[in-house]
Amino acid sequence: MTLPPLSLYIHIPWCEKKCPYCDFNSHERFDPSLEQSYLEALKRDLAQQVDWAAGRDIATIFIGGGTPSLFSGNAIADLLDSVRSMLPIATGAEITLESNPGSRDARRYAHYREAGINRLSIGVQSFDEVQLKTLGRIHSSSEAFDAIGLAQHVGFKRINIDLMHGLPGQSPQAAVNDIELAISTGVSHISWYQLTIERNTAFWSNPPTLPVEDEVQTINETGYQTLQKAGFAQYEVSAWAMAEQACLHNLNYWQFGDYLAIGAGAHGKVTAKDGQSYRFHRTRAPDHYMAQFNQASIISSDSHLNPIPRKEQLGEFMMNALRLKEGFEFGLVESRLGMTEDSLRSHCHNLLERGLLTWVEDRIAATNLGYQHLDAVIAEFI
Repeated sequence: MTLPPLSLYIHIPWCEKKCPYCDFNSHERFDPSLEQSYLEALKRDLAQQVDWAAGRDIATIFIGGGTPSLFSGNAIADLLDSVRSMLPIATGAEITLESNPGSRDARRYAHYREAGINRLSIGVQSFDEVQLKTLGRIHSSSEAFDAIGLAQHVGFKRINIDLMHGLPGQSPQAAVNDIELAISTGVSHISWYQLTIERNTAFWSNPPTLPVEDEVQTINETGYQTLQKAGFAQYEVSAWAMAEQACLHNLNYWQFGDYLAIGAGAHGKVTAKDGQSYRFHRTRAPDHYMAQFNQASIISSDSHLNPIPRKEQLGEFMMNALRLKEGFEFGLVESRLGMTEDSLRSHCHNLLERGLLTWVEDRIAATNLGYQHLDAVIAEFI
């Protein structure tokens, strides 16, 4: 069996302030004195995972959080140098770092470029001052524009803007205005996703009033039209890109690829040569994580690999691959899961009959109707 492509996810869990909608593993009040200790833990964590690469190059790297741009340029350079010393990184590999406009710094952006970061993802969320305050963001609209401009000035060609819609009291016109402002910056990728209220967030305890379903539908329709008119193509549920600007790291997730994962709360997936897939995760609390990986004697992490039962792998695959607007070729599920065409057709038969999936030549995808009810489509495979 041919092993899938391999990526690396690196989690830096601190933010200056926890946003009320955020359920990610992020922690307030970063202490810069922890930077070096956390770096050493990341290096030891990765050292445990080298064998899982099974000789593969790292195709993409994504440094997420939290707010990774709280770390210095020297720290990011040290981190990437350590990755290179342990694992081969593919020539031209996409290396992304998430950044918050509230922690922008032109010299720091330049240092990130020098360290090897070639794609920047900037968490804008909205250009509306009132919405930024409602969302608990620490930056202003002008600071968001400044951050994007600074990134472009130091040479970043690939920049993503994270943008939310369906915000409290947001009208369709206000949502489109956010999109138009994002487009006006000249970035090549926009992640445009709907605000949802998640458990264990401040919004869950004290929920704001969000637009009703009909208003959200209008926002979606007008937003899609605006992005398409500007030359952006939707390639995933919430991802829009100009030609050849899709996020390769996320594509590997959605195509059921493998990914090593280091950092507090990081989750990874690896495949053995017999085709069995495994998931693993790291402890969430940063202090526990550093204590675990900065000890002199490191315990083997083999016991942390949890096999994905064969009967659940198709559901896992479909949960990811059907997010892609163009779907996937049968050869992908054949190579990832070892499934025969007859077996997959049997699983898809009901959805094909109901017009929720389409299978043309070798490509399987959700129809427009299926894409609107994607959760229900995926549930058929779980």
